Amino acid sequence: MTSRKKEKYNQILNAAVHVFAENGYHKSQVSKIAKAANVADGTIYLYFKNKEDILISLFREKLGELVGKFHTSLEHISNAEEAIHSICHIHFSELEANPAFAYVTQIELRQSNMEMRVEIGQAVKPYIQLLENTIVKGIEAGQFRKELDPKLIRLLLFGAMDEVVTSWLISGQKYSLSEQVDPTVEFFLKGLRAD
Repeated sequence: MTSRKKEKYNQILNAAVHVFAENGYHKSQVSKIAKAANVADGTIYLYFKNKEDILISLFREKLGELVGKFHTSLEHISNAEEAIHSICHIHFSELEANPAFAYVTQIELRQSNMEMRVEIGQAVKPYIQLLENTIVKGIEAGQFRKELDPKLIRLLLFGAMDEVVTSWLISGQKYSLSEQVDPTVEFFLKGLRAD
């Protein structure tokens, strides 16, 4: 994709985030997304098959960016506890900085059909794998208890972060999401530490 096409693609995705967050996925028409992106309706179909494709692409792109930030932050971190803290910090601070995207990922995706959930599940896999790898490193380094099941722990950790963000949204964002990092991480580390 040329840089100009990529720019237009991102322009449409960014508009879609706001349209989905404001109207809900089911009440959002492609024409509303086109208007918000300041493009003709037909232009949308040069980049996306349909509205579902926009939502799946949006999730894939934004989650891909998030996983990229995780990897960058972990390049210089060998300590598993610090790595979990960094992942949680990025997760919360990125969604706090973009409440519209947080709303789409936390609320709208849960109302999607099974086919879309399967597609979205594929986009989440690299994030889940990153969590698992971090837990395995902690076990191998003797930081975390050796009897832990990394596959279960990764889901518990992801689920907990997911629920903290959802509760923050439902509350009307009345408190700082970023300030929830330390208590969330500390709660988990108490259960993981080898001591």
